Amino acid sequence: MAAQGVYVYGVVRASHPVPPGHPGVGADPAPVRTLRAGELAAVVSNAPPGLRAKRRDLLAHQDLALALAADGPVLPMRFGMIAPDEASVRGQLTASGRAYLTALDRLDGRIEMNLKAMPVQAGLPALVRENPEVARARAAARRSPGYEASVRLGEAVARGLSGRAAAASAAVVAELSAVAVERVRGPEVPGCVLNVSFLLDRCAEDRFRTVVERFAAAHGSHVELRLTGPLPCYSFVDPAPGTPRRNPVPSGA
Repeated sequence: MAAQGVYVYGVVRASHPVPPGHPGVGADPAPVRTLRAGELAAVVSNAPPGLRAKRRDLLAHQDLALALAADGPVLPMRFGMIAPDEASVRGQLTASGRAYLTALDRLDGRIEMNLKAMPVQAGLPALVRENPEVARARAAARRSPGYEASVRLGEAVARGLSGRAAAASAAVVAELSAVAVERVRGPEVPGCVLNVSFLLDRCAEDRFRTVVERFAAAHGSHVELRLTGPLPCYSFVDPAPGTPRRNPVPSGA
């Protein structure tokens, strides 16, 4: 089957090496290569037909972005960025060259770390002592037990758990912001009270992790913290006008 356009993994400086033999996306991945234009290059492969957002391909895309970042800054594209042909990719590099070079300078030597926070579903006696709304709902449920009282108590408990987790999350974000260069809120995630990404100097990673681990140990009764990274700096890259379109790639197993 013929290739359907050019799949774009990211933008790098023209001198940036591409990891040899690194697989791209697709069931039968085409070789990964660069398309150069002046001081910049796009890391690409032929777009496979029928591409779906399967775990295998999502990981291949991210693993290549991480491998590229090990040798210097990269502007990673989100999964599913496909250009119609090589000329359009080179044209975009030329048209947005200044913006891309500025962004590469900003990301040089830096990584992204993502932090999610979830309420701890335990500690009702402590929550009753700390939260007047929960205490009132519990007392009402004991005085007049029934379905509606149980529902009101459950809703009050859920709000209380989320509230104390959110308060703890705000405190850890303040501490981590002193270590990081930038931060940006991510989209809402079901079950989470916080989804935030941090941009930090690579040399600050150990210190960043230490802050998270210390805070998690001290506040483990209120909030569960999940730290992911280093990640490609997706959250800190603003697509330039005319960036190759992101296909509505369907999900798949």
